[in-house]
Amino acid sequence: MKISTRGRYALRFMIDLAQHGQDVYVPLKDVAENQGISIKYLEQITSLLSKFGLLQSIRGPQGGYRLSKHPSEYTVGQILRITEGSLSPVSCLEDTVNCCDRKETCATLKIWEGLEKIINEYLDSITLDKLIFDCGANDYVI
Repeated sequence: MKISTRGRYALRFMIDLAQHGQDVYVPLKDVAENQGISIKYLEQITSLLSKFGLLQSIRGPQGGYRLSKHPSEYTVGQILRITEGSLSPVSCLEDTVNCCDRKETCATLKIWEGLEKIINEYLDSITLDKLIFDCGANDYVI
């Protein structure tokens, strides 16, 4: 499993918004400058995150984006699953039901299931507010 730039940038974007507080709409150009990410790429990311209800936005000169909920209600796992899709280490575990023809006799399936469990539990244990607190308000880099 390799996290793409979309997943990494989405996390950086969400952390940036969380650092500004829940009541502040942050212009996309400000986040782009702070994070060194192109506005075009951030537009794609915000579209996806908004579709899943993670963001609120306002248009116009005082517009921008803010988190829909408190930073403690967002996990790294949730954000990465939205931007990356499945976090499964192998394709046979990507769907809810494993449809692999070899699942009954696969000697390695338990390894992949265990790894998937550890990945998901770890990423779901980290919230945006924890990242901000642990790493300092403006010093976090992915």
